[in-house]
Formats: sequence, structure tokens, C-alpha cells
Amino acid sequence: MIKDYVFKSERLGFRNWIDTDIPLMIAISEDADVMKNFPAVATPKQTTIFIEIMQVMFSEKGYCYFAVDSLEDNSLIGFVGLCDQDYDVEFAPCIDIGWRLDKKCWGKGFATEGAKRCLEYAFKDLSIENIKSTAPLVNKDSISVMEKIGMTKQLQFKHPKLLDNERLVNCVCYEIQNDSTSEKP
Repeated sequence: MIKDYVFKSERLGFRNWIDTDIPLMIAISEDADVMKNFPAVATPKQTTIFIEIMQVMFSEKGYCYFAVDSLEDNSLIGFVGLCDQDYDVEFAPCIDIGWRLDKKCWGKGFATEGAKRCLEYAFKDLSIENIKSTAPLVNKDSISVMEKIGMTKQLQFKHPKLLDNERLVNCVCYEIQNDSTSEKP
């Protein structure tokens, strides 16, 4: 099956979501290991709604948390991409970069590769000026990806949606600027 990719990296294809992605993403988001840094696993309904929101965001803005395929076998491995965030915190509203990958794909550099390519798309194709990323302090893997893609720590904060979760409430916000926008005459 030939898929309509918005862009590719060396090993990954980035695209809008299709209905056949729903059961695959449900399985990823129901995995307790994948969701260990979230308050709970996602329900099938939550994942379906998430995909519908991403489809609309992509059609309106040209970005979303993209469905990501491994180009080796054209299989969905999760998402990497950009999403509008507007929860009650000092740095919002903002555009966030984030990822969630099937655990069988962990440790292969896919999150870093995908995030770098998404930043390139955001900065060069969409001329976005600033991108943030957040994670609970306990999520060392995501924080490591943020650092590998050139983001810098801006602040620690208590996440307003996680106030009742002592393990996850303390979060960090990283940021990266589009250097190319400042070079324009």
C-alpha cells in the first residue's frame, strides 16, 4: 500500500491519520509500559477522539502529532509531531513537539530522528518561530530526546492537569527557536 507522506526522514514516513490506524494506535496507547509517564493508559474512545482531533488539526494547520510509519515495512509505529497546547500555564498557548512510539521501537533512535525531522518541517516549511516540549521530571527518556534535538530547558512547573498526581505533577518545559526566521532580510 502506497501511503501519502507529508515528509520522510531516513527511516520514517510522516502522514495524516487514516481510519485503519485506530486499532493500531489503541494497542500502543493501551500498553502500560508506553503510558508509564501518563496518569493512565488511554481508552479506545480516548484514542479514537485523539486521532479525530489530529486529522482536523492537520487539515486546518498543516501539522499534528503525525502518524509515523517505519519505511522498512510501512507499519504504523506511533506518532511524532506538533500539536497546539493551550492549558493553563505561563508558556501557553504554544506549539508542542511530542512523540509516542510502540515499545518494540524503543532504543532505535526513532523518536530523536522523527523529532528532528518534524522540527525541520516546522521551521523550514511552516515558518513556525518557537516550539516547546514538556514532560514530567520522571520521564528521563523524553527529556533526553528533547536535549538531543537541540532544545534547552526553560523552566520547571506544576502541570495543571496533573495536580492530583504526585509522581507526574512536577514537569519541565524545553524550547527551541527557529534560527532561520531571524536571518530573513
